[in-house]
Amino acid sequence: MPEFTHFNKQGRAQMVDITEKKESHRLAVAKTSVLVNEHIYQQIHDQSIKKGDVLAVAQVAGIMAAKQTAALIPMCHPIPISGVDIAFDWVSEASDYRLVITVSVKTKGSTGVEMEALTAASACALTVYDMCKAVDKGMVIGPTYLVEKSGGKNGDFRRSDPIR
Repeated sequence: MPEFTHFNKQGRAQMVDITEKKESHRLAVAKTSVLVNEHIYQQIHDQSIKKGDVLAVAQVAGIMAAKQTAALIPMCHPIPISGVDIAFDWVSEASDYRLVITVSVKTKGSTGVEMEALTAASACALTVYDMCKAVDKGMVIGPTYLVEKSGGKNGDFRRSDPIR
């Protein structure tokens, strides 16, 4: 029977002890996307959404989310984040437009930043949805996934990227 790391000897939830883990430079890159119609794309591009600059607000939301991941995800350790970078790119798909959100998070520590990158990407997408939902509620968020991670005892991970 496998030994689960997030359960104590009584079978109750616990936060993993990272005391003995070696510090290393760690990086995680996550992606998500928001599929919007041409009208929303144009309004974001022209900065004419009534709530304000959608991408600027989404970027701040993503950075804030990365810093608050431990408060949102029960078993995540609060960690010192040394950097968060968020990039936005547009991909045209027939009559729709996909806003691709790429988040990179860095730290030097004893645990990785995959959850911080995924949380930041999700918060960015949700913020875009919130700011544009008055125009069209039919937006689609996702997929959301880890693109790569480096550092730590489990080594590096890189997936082929389904969203370019």
